[in-house]
Amino acid sequence: MPQLDFTTFAPQLAWLVITFVALYLFLGRVALPRIGGIIEQRRDRIADDLDEAARFKAQTDDAIAAYEASLAAAKAKASGIAQETRDALSAETDKERIKVEDMLGEKARQAEERIAKTKKQAVANIKEVAVETAQAVVQKLIGAKVTKKSASASVTGVMGK
Repeated sequence: MPQLDFTTFAPQLAWLVITFVALYLFLGRVALPRIGGIIEQRRDRIADDLDEAARFKAQTDDAIAAYEASLAAAKAKASGIAQETRDALSAETDKERIKVEDMLGEKARQAEERIAKTKKQAVANIKEVAVETAQAVVQKLIGAKVTKKSASASVTGVMGK
């Protein structure tokens, strides 16, 4: 192995130093500044992106706040409209209820009048039926004919009118 030959050891050390210095100079003057520039560009781009993201976040927060304010205003307006509608419907319902109650009251009054009239007619008819029944019963029981006048007088005496 030539690397372990002590006779060529001094020139190998010289080439090692020359190569090391050349590599050091190349890295220090060319490669590392480029890498440093790239790293600096990335750092600047990341900082710009973070600033832009913060700006977008602030805009989003403002938009959300405006949306929530609009939503709250819309809810309040909708609640007001709903309350107005309920009040209007309640007033209209009350008017209709009063109208229907009046109409039902009038119908009930008319029905009571008809019932009283019918009752009065029924009572009058009862007297006539009672007179006819009395005549028929007397004729069946004793076989004699009773006049309508005498039967009516008897029924009136019994009924109290």
